[in-house]
Amino acid sequence: MNLVIYYHKKNRYSFNSLLGAIEIDEILKDIKIFIVEKESELFNLDEIFEKNSKTIFAFSFFTTQIFEIFDLVKRLKEKYKEKIILIAGGPHPTGDTLNVLKIGFDFVIRGEGEKSFVEFLKRLKEDSNYKDIKGVSYKDEDGFKIRDLSERVDINKYPPFSIKFEKFSPIEITRGCPFFCFYCETPFIFSSKIRHRKIENIIYYIEYMKNLNLLDIRFITPNAFSYGSIDGKSLSLDSLEKLLKEIRSVIKDKGRIFLGTFPSEVRPEYVNEETLSILKKYADNKTIVIGGQSGSEKILEISHRGHSVKDIINAVKLSIKFGYKPMVDFIFGLPGEDERDVEETIKIMSELVKMGAKIHAHSFIPLPLTPFQFERSGRVKERIRKFIKDNLKENIVFGDWGIQQKLGKLIEEYFKKGLDMLS
Repeated sequence: MNLVIYYHKKNRYSFNSLLGAIEIDEILKDIKIFIVEKESELFNLDEIFEKNSKTIFAFSFFTTQIFEIFDLVKRLKEKYKEKIILIAGGPHPTGDTLNVLKIGFDFVIRGEGEKSFVEFLKRLKEDSNYKDIKGVSYKDEDGFKIRDLSERVDINKYPPFSIKFEKFSPIEITRGCPFFCFYCETPFIFSSKIRHRKIENIIYYIEYMKNLNLLDIRFITPNAFSYGSIDGKSLSLDSLEKLLKEIRSVIKDKGRIFLGTFPSEVRPEYVNEETLSILKKYADNKTIVIGGQSGSEKILEISHRGHSVKDIINAVKLSIKFGYKPMVDFIFGLPGEDERDVEETIKIMSELVKMGAKIHAHSFIPLPLTPFQFERSGRVKERIRKFIKDNLKENIVFGDWGIQQKLGKLIEEYFKKGLDMLS
């Protein structure tokens, strides 16, 4: 059996963990895996069909990628016809499963893939029934079968990346989020139940990375300072410090620790004297990414953010006090935003910039599964545009808000019209 993975740069972290899950399963040791990074390479794989009858093309993608992926699938179907089995997973297929199947995918893995995707591959390899695997959706002679989300997994049972293929990623230390922000898919895919990777498990993989001289340590987590928290809302300072202390003891001064920077951020209400003191003691950050999202209390409440504008200001003040450069995320055009909210947001951003912060600008994009899925996409108002323009020269404001606004309008139309808009 062949497995072709479309290893797009935007989705590589997802596939790194899935590859890790595959390589620890004995039954799948002999499947042939092809990691394809360029789209053009997907159309030059004819030679692999001579060796095996089953060839799976696997994709993971975000909502912002649907138009390119849907077009790609159509062309792959035209070239290979019934020779390939197309399977999709990731945020968009999980939330928009029916349309993903209708566009040409044969299967969709809904939710977390480490267990369900691996089990699906084993069943397919052994020609046994896959229809009872939780999370596997498909089409058969009776129509489309949209299944519930896959089982929640214990992330400690699976590698955070692929050792066999040397596809290394930031280490996922926490999965799940209890806050249910109305624009974010995370809690709707991974649930509100927080699951942490154990420190000894994290250290095991960092030791492996150290042997390869991979000494810049980064993390995947919905909220960087929440590590060890039972409910994801309260702090566990002992757990946070132990994590960083143990990592430092492994990598010594030769390595660097980055927590609260890309690809994770920090909720503003978690930024306090204690958390920053721990970070300062063990980590190498120069910056901290803070999820602010709006300068309007009304919009924060509508979006179900769970923090205040005051929390954002306090987080920036404390970050600067401890010697960090804060970068604050703002999402423009969130549902319910009016001119007064825009003015309040500009006022807060101006205040933060004067304090020394940078602004990471985003435009709201509706996403499947979220309460805001069918809301109007973000329109960046003229006053916001002027603020951005006035601060561009010194790189005080940065981000792909313009591209996001254009994509958001297309995605908004897609959620209204479905696949009809593609015809």
